[in-house]
Amino acid sequence: MTRPTATAESARLTTINSVAAVAFTIGGSLFAVGAVLAQVGEVALLTVNITYLVGGFFFSLGGYASVLLAVNGVVRDDDPTNAAIRWWGYQPQRRDWLSAAVLFVGTLLFAVSLVAAFAEGLTPRQSDGWIWFPDILGCICFLVSGHLAMLEVGGGHVGVHVHALSWWVVAVNQLGSVLFFLAGLAAFVRPATSAALDAGLVNWGTFAGAVCFAIGGAVQLFDKPTTTRTVVQHTP
Repeated sequence: MTRPTATAESARLTTINSVAAVAFTIGGSLFAVGAVLAQVGEVALLTVNITYLVGGFFFSLGGYASVLLAVNGVVRDDDPTNAAIRWWGYQPQRRDWLSAAVLFVGTLLFAVSLVAAFAEGLTPRQSDGWIWFPDILGCICFLVSGHLAMLEVGGGHVGVHVHALSWWVVAVNQLGSVLFFLAGLAAFVRPATSAALDAGLVNWGTFAGAVCFAIGGAVQLFDKPTTTRTVVQHTP
């Protein structure tokens, strides 16, 4: 099997990065639109839920593409399979892979919540169990993923690196994760009233967080990923 050139490997990573960036930009934009529609309240709830669901699909696509980016970002010089894209890989010892994997899990938890939102006649307890709980778990995953990403771009420390484009991507997304988390907390349905703790915070927190992810995705388009090469040392 022919080993790919450095140019081919770079092009492959650039393509994966572009897919992730565009997916997050679209997903964030749709979430922002859904939040505005929910706040205004002049459209059917079904329309709001569909908007969120489609946005959630793009978030999951971006999450999976992020895993692919981490998996294909490290190649072994003695591995002939480097010629083909790797569609999955288990590399928990790497911080960038962990960040991407936790993010992907978070998007899947969001998907559970978004699908459950179509159910009708849920009691407050059922709503909290099927919609709020997976949503808040997804928010926590986003926060954990963002923290790991901050450590990765900071060389093991969380800091400010304004001259690094990758830091801006991670920082803006982490701000979005914080806003999503606050919106998620406010979405808890109180049994006594069958209403969210703060519907305004749910909608505007989601809107602001989604805008952050849309901006982060747009900036990510200009961030050029690089391949890390490893050589396996064989003992005589």
